[in-house]
This record gives sequence, structure tokens and C-alpha cells, in this order.
Amino acid sequence: MSRLHDTFQALRRDGRKALIPYITPAYPCPGVTPALMHAMVQAGADVIELGMPFSDPSADGPAIQEANEQSLANGMNLPQVLAIVEEFRRRDQRTPVVLMGYANPIEQYDQHARAGAFAADADRAGVDGVLVVDYPLEVSAELSRELQRHGMDMILLLTPATSDERIRLIAERASGYAYCVSVKGVTGVRSLDLDQVRHTLRRARRHISLPLGVGFGIRDAATAQAVAQMSDAVIVGSWLLETLRGKTAEQALQAAGALIQNLRRHLDATKASAS
Repeated sequence: MSRLHDTFQALRRDGRKALIPYITPAYPCPGVTPALMHAMVQAGADVIELGMPFSDPSADGPAIQEANEQSLANGMNLPQVLAIVEEFRRRDQRTPVVLMGYANPIEQYDQHARAGAFAADADRAGVDGVLVVDYPLEVSAELSRELQRHGMDMILLLTPATSDERIRLIAERASGYAYCVSVKGVTGVRSLDLDQVRHTLRRARRHISLPLGVGFGIRDAATAQAVAQMSDAVIVGSWLLETLRGKTAEQALQAAGALIQNLRRHLDATKASAS
């Protein structure tokens, strides 16, 4: 079984919810990312989502757009992202790593190397899953097959606007976990409708047996705790990147560790309240 499957199974047995931070490599400064990943795991992260920098992240708000711009300005590209995962794996063979981003860098990677090169190299580096924001189901089948061939999961998105028919298709093709977008809009929005999240999750669970993670719009520990009570995983990106903005490497490690520790306490409080 995959690291993602094993991680979610262990959390479920313990009555706990997954904490999944998203970071952009080479942000807030070059060279910090492997240490930042380790610091977040030590603080209580269960899965790491690592961005694949792209110049036009159309589904993302200002925080992730800024992080992408700085990452690219710092010379980051997809081969270097895989090198970061490989470096992380030298010390951590347990924590799942999911690459999240857009189709363009993956397609360019395969064009410059060979068909299927991205999946093969991602597997070699130690990647566990891939989430491509702008790949609709109709064109994701080839990448899905390549990932499956190399034992990696294809994470798929669903939104409050996703139809029941499409949710059924997602249930057939997704693996690892399903990413439930909490809002109608881009990442980092300022408000989150918990009733809408609850309704989306209820609809998803009619068809999807995979763990359901919720992201886009979680900006404080109280909201994270509320989301954890109705989902299997809480995904935090823009809030974390805003916390890291402008910091040195040492400051970033401290800030990320403190944020993740605080979130871990709030998520684990849902277990205590349920027991």
C-alpha cells in the first residue's frame, strides 16, 4: 500500500485528522525547503503538499501567486522540486509528499525528456501523489495511468459546484485522498461557509470512500478545528505562506513550526471532544 493509504489508516485508527500544509519551494528564501518540510513534520504535519512553481497559477490567490513568482525568481523549476523531495527522503521515508500545481510544468518536463518521464522521475525521487489543478477529468487519464504504474496516487479536486455525476467519476479515478475545495473562488479567500463545506462533504461521501481533505480558505485555528470535525484532513496553504513572507530561513522554520504545532493541538482537540 502507499504511504498516503498507510498514513490515513493510522490516523483513522487513532481517531485523529490529517494536517496537510502546502508550501512553495524556495519560499520565502532559497535553500530552506527541505528543512522546512522536516520542521513541519516534527511539529505535527502528516502529509506535505509541495508546489510545482508556475508563472500563471490561475486557481490561486495573491499569497500563492506571490510565492510562485518568488520561487521562479529564485531559479526553482520542476527538476529542482524533485531534487528537494529526494533530499527530504534521505531523512524521512515515512511522511507522504504530494506535488500540487498545474499541467504546464509537467507537460514541458515530458516534452524535454520523454513521454512518462515526469511520473518515473517523481517516483524515483520519493513522491507519493500528484494533484494537477487545471487537468479536467477528460484529459487526466494518461497521467493517472502513468502515476498508477509507478505506485503513486492521483489526487483529484471537487468543488461546491461539482455535480453528483462528476463526483461519481472522481470516485472512480481518484486515489490517496480527494481534495474538497471549500469555497467558490481562488485560494486564500477571507471567509469560509462551514454549512457549504458540510453540504459538499455530505454529497461527496455518497460516492467517495477515500479520505476527504478540505482546503482553500482555512485561515485560523478555530476554522481548522471546525473543518476537522467534518472531514478527514485539513489543508492549509495561503495562511502558512503569508506567515512565512519576508522571513529568513531561521525565522521561517520557527514560524512554520509554531503554526503547525498550534493547528495540531486544535485538530487533536476534536479527538478529545469526540471521546
